[in-house]
Amino acid sequence: MYFTETRAFPASNGMKNPFKIFSVFVFIFAAVIFLGLKASASTNISSVVNQHWAWNDVVGWMDFYSTDSVLVTSNPVQGYASSSVGDISLDCATARSGNICAQSDYRVTNDGNGNLSGWGWNDQYGWISFCGGQGSANCPGSVVYQVETDMSTGIFTADPTDYAWNDVIGWIAFNCGSYGGCGVSDYKLVVGGTSSTVAILDSTPFDTGVSGGAQVNSLVWSGSLPAGTNVYFQFASSNSAGGPWNFVGPDGTANAYYGPTNPGVSYKLDYSLHNNKRYFEYRVFLYSDAYLFNAPRVDEINVNWSP
Repeated sequence: MYFTETRAFPASNGMKNPFKIFSVFVFIFAAVIFLGLKASASTNISSVVNQHWAWNDVVGWMDFYSTDSVLVTSNPVQGYASSSVGDISLDCATARSGNICAQSDYRVTNDGNGNLSGWGWNDQYGWISFCGGQGSANCPGSVVYQVETDMSTGIFTADPTDYAWNDVIGWIAFNCGSYGGCGVSDYKLVVGGTSSTVAILDSTPFDTGVSGGAQVNSLVWSGSLPAGTNVYFQFASSNSAGGPWNFVGPDGTANAYYGPTNPGVSYKLDYSLHNNKRYFEYRVFLYSDAYLFNAPRVDEINVNWSP
């Protein structure tokens, strides 16, 4: 998790201001906050037995789950699937052997609405196109086809044109419904679909500078909150910069949280829990949506306190 913090105080007007605000800027890069809020590469493809496959009449089954690397998000698509003819690589930066973009720069992309395009690679059969017939470098040729994902369900869709293409082995299907074959073998590729994933960030201790302790009053944050995502908070306070730090919610226990919260809305903290304490910390919980397509982004957290 990458972040920086700065502190800002109201400008002095020659009078004592009864309230002070700490502005805490938290920058969480896309490589961490998404990718399902995972700090290391892993998959967000469903583990359900019939929900992580694609099919080709020549190669047979392609398994997008077992390599624990395929990651389909609202922007990048990463990792590699396994098959009888070796890996189906979806991104030169996340091939099994590491980053090979210096040798060949390719990737499969998502336009944010579930429409995939670009190129995958297989060492035996070469390029695999995820989109065609749309007059662009990522969608070449005259035949219309495109691999698509329903961003509300995570299911790779089953329209008659929802295929990938390779010049040697032909069409690759990601849903048996694309060709009406579900009565023979009921399979589809599905992203997530069970539960969200959470990233947790603890702040550094903040010093109010009040030797007798201050009162922490409220918090408000700014950023983005895509549909299905959530942001929660807990607070800890102490009269020592070294703690102890016991993060609690509004009922004073570690099992409670302030939230779900929304950007731009001020949330009152319980006065009795953080009164007459010189130091405080916050803990923020960022939950992706259930299908791991989207995650919240927190840019700034303002904490209001008074002497």
